[in-house]
Order: sequence, then C-alpha cells, then structure tokens
Amino acid sequence: MRAFVLTGHGGPEAQEWRTDWPDPVAGPGEVLVRVGACGLNNTDIWTREGRYAAEPDAAAGWRGAPLAFPRIQGADICGRIVAVGAGVRAERIGERVLVNPVVYGPEGDGLDDYDFLGSERDGGFADLVTIPAVNAVAIDTSLADAELATFPTAYLTAEHMLARARVGAGERVLVTGASGGVGSALVQLAALRGATVIAMVGPGKAAAARDLGAACVVPRESADLAAAIGGPVDVAADVVGGAGFPAVLAALRPGGRYVTAGAIAGPHVALDLRTLYLKRLDLIGSTLGTREE
Repeated sequence: MRAFVLTGHGGPEAQEWRTDWPDPVAGPGEVLVRVGACGLNNTDIWTREGRYAAEPDAAAGWRGAPLAFPRIQGADICGRIVAVGAGVRAERIGERVLVNPVVYGPEGDGLDDYDFLGSERDGGFADLVTIPAVNAVAIDTSLADAELATFPTAYLTAEHMLARARVGAGERVLVTGASGGVGSALVQLAALRGATVIAMVGPGKAAAARDLGAACVVPRESADLAAAIGGPVDVAADVVGGAGFPAVLAALRPGGRYVTAGAIAGPHVALDLRTLYLKRLDLIGSTLGTREE
C-alpha cells in the first residue's frame, strides 16, 4: 500500500513516502479500514517533533515515552471497513466508519492506560489501517470524508474538557484559540450545553467564531481581557497557554474552573498562587476523552 512513514523524530523530512509498504492484516477483534480521508492536526506535528517529552532535550510520543520507528501517523480517520479479524461480524464489511483514535487498555475506556493512533500504533496516513472493531463507529451522514476527518481528536478532546470542567447551561465560558480545531469544537459543544460562549480569536476570524455559536468575540491581543469580555466567567477552556495564561486566570470569577488540554503558545506559564487560593479556583488538566464521550 501507499503510506507516509515516519522514520524518526524531526521535521517534515522525517516522513518518507512509500508505495510498497506491507498491507496490514486485521487481528482478532480488529477491522481493516480503507482510509477515505485522514486529518492533520497539531498533535500529529508535536508527535513527529517529539515534543511530548518531559525533559527538554528528550523526544517522545503522545504518552511521553519514546516512539517505535518506523511509524505511520494520522489519528483522524474516516473510511470503510474492507475486512474483519476473528471475532468480528462479517456483516461489518462495507460499513462507513469514523474512528475513535484512542485505543483503550484492557480495563475499559479509562485514560490511565491507552494508545493513540499515529503515536503508539499506526494511524491513517496510508491506504489501509487496522484498529479495534469497537473504535470503528458506523456513521450515516451526507458529510464528505474530508469533513468527517476533522472530528475525532478535536471534538473528543473538547467534549472531555467540558465534562471535566462541569460546564452547564447558563454559564459563561471563555474559549481561547477558538478558531483552531479544539477551540472551534469547544465553541460549538459549549453552546449546545446552553452556555454563553466568549471566543478569543486572531484577526479576521470573529465572524467564523460567531457562526459557530459564540455570543461574544474578543481579539487575542486584548490589553484588558477582563474588560473586553464584560465581566468574569465561570469557566476558562484554554488550549493556548503561554504568556496569556495569567490574564485568562484573572478573568475567572471566584470559585471558577480553568481547564486545559493544550499549550500552542507554550507550555511554561506564570502562575501567581495567590490568584489560585484567594479565588478558590479549580485548575483542571484534560486529555483526549472516554469511549462514551
């Protein structure tokens, strides 16, 4: 089959285009999916660059451990089942499926033991991919494959963030990076929960954020964020981090919740512990999501 094969950590040059890569074979409890489309998102880039390592000079995949190479990346897969392994109903062949990229451990759907497609096991930057049958969710929609392939990582991550932050109807939610994949998912899913969404975006992206359901849009360069958003918020859903972190935390009401699943502007931030304890804030880390979500 054809595949982009990652030969080691690095830049795009670490990806090797192959037309002779061995076809994978579905094992017990697995299905073989012919890929119709596979999304490219920030986590694919960070994994390729090895940026999930805890140590500054180390390189690691999604779970913080060194990757086994060669590896086929690509977490966000849409396609059709073309073969099944032992224990999987043959009737599933031909199903159009959207793939959950989180391969949970034997204990169920928890996030203490899992692999991630394109990191700990091969993903969808290829003609074919094998996945556990439970990860291939049958879908009936008029959306094109390329549209569907924008959903899995971003929307699962966003839904888990909102669940961990206990977002409910009537609450004010500030979403940073609201024009990105997870950010735009947060805007839509928070609005569906009945929250009032305040979206922070870059220049030229305000209209798109409103179309997704944001009630208010503020520029990310706001000198006075608290004033720009018109009062404190109940929840801050942050995927940006970096130098803007203190202002986001300051925008929370006393007893508010801060949840993060990313740091596209940088993972190292300045935290005044007095803000944390005097305002009785909850700081919540979140990653990916459960099978139910």
